Amino acid sequence: MESQKKLRVFVRSPDLVLPSRALTLAPDLTLRRLKLAFLPQSLLSQALTIDSLYFSLNGKPLPDDSSLAAAGVPDFSALTLRLRLRGGGGDGGATGAESRDCYLNMYAIKKPDKVDPNETRLSKWTTCALSAEPLSPPCVIDRLGNLFNKEPLVEALLHKKLPKEFSHVRGLKDMIPIHLTPIPSAAVSETKFQCPITGQEFNGKYGFLAIRGCGHVLSVKALKEVKSSTCLVCHKEFSDMDKIVINGSAEEVRVLREKMEEERGRLKVRKEKKVGACLSGTKHANDEKGGILDNGKKDGRAKRFKAVDVMPTHATKEVYASIFTSSKKSDFKETFTCRSLPLGRN
Repeated sequence: MESQKKLRVFVRSPDLVLPSRALTLAPDLTLRRLKLAFLPQSLLSQALTIDSLYFSLNGKPLPDDSSLAAAGVPDFSALTLRLRLRGGGGDGGATGAESRDCYLNMYAIKKPDKVDPNETRLSKWTTCALSAEPLSPPCVIDRLGNLFNKEPLVEALLHKKLPKEFSHVRGLKDMIPIHLTPIPSAAVSETKFQCPITGQEFNGKYGFLAIRGCGHVLSVKALKEVKSSTCLVCHKEFSDMDKIVINGSAEEVRVLREKMEEERGRLKVRKEKKVGACLSGTKHANDEKGGILDNGKKDGRAKRFKAVDVMPTHATKEVYASIFTSSKKSDFKETFTCRSLPLGRN
């Protein structure tokens, strides 16, 4: 029986100020056992430590009794161990005027879980915008700077199941392949990728740009410090129009959308001009001169080419024509190999 595939998980605890660790775990491991393995012995001696802590994934709390697989923890994910805050009295939660029904009704309505903004930021830069799976090459971006794994995006496009917010992706031309530089495996990091020039992590704390021509992803800092019109990785020429901001602000996305609409407008005008030229017949204006139409057939209205039309100066017409064909077909008999001479001359 084959063993289950191990999960590589990044665990951190900012509330306890513990060092972050990268762990390789079995999918059937429960989150409670993971807490016992992660916490040092000095904290385990406290009675309320285990129950007062919980794991969260992308800001969503996970139950202690569930396993990693049951909780939907994917490979290369980041788990955060946080303190569970409890009411300690004196917080206005109970007064002498309240009945037991009022107290129970106050907690009957389930409040939405508070989402950690840091987890939301990290998820936006480390997962696919469509499938929410961890970024895994081949990766692409659209013209507005959203990050995708290519395979789920192509499948959604083929089956016409793209969400409304990605309706601007109409075909493969709207998918720009990108090259993400991986971080060395020995380094402990929130993400798997970095800038190949500055080493800044691809985690949303720094600005990143993708070059449309070659697809290399560089930090804004690298392009500011090194003034160049060529890619700093492959040295391919590019212009400002080729820069696409990844996960940009609302203003940056608006500028990218305007560029996209402007480019599509130019392509539409060019296509209309081409169709109009074909319908007006200007494309075949020179057919009568050459005598050949676009389909390779001869035009009966065109003038047939004759060798004597380009005869050199001072040349005899009959002699020049005899180079290419017999001038007196009754005297000569031609075959596919030779031109025979009249009887009595051979």
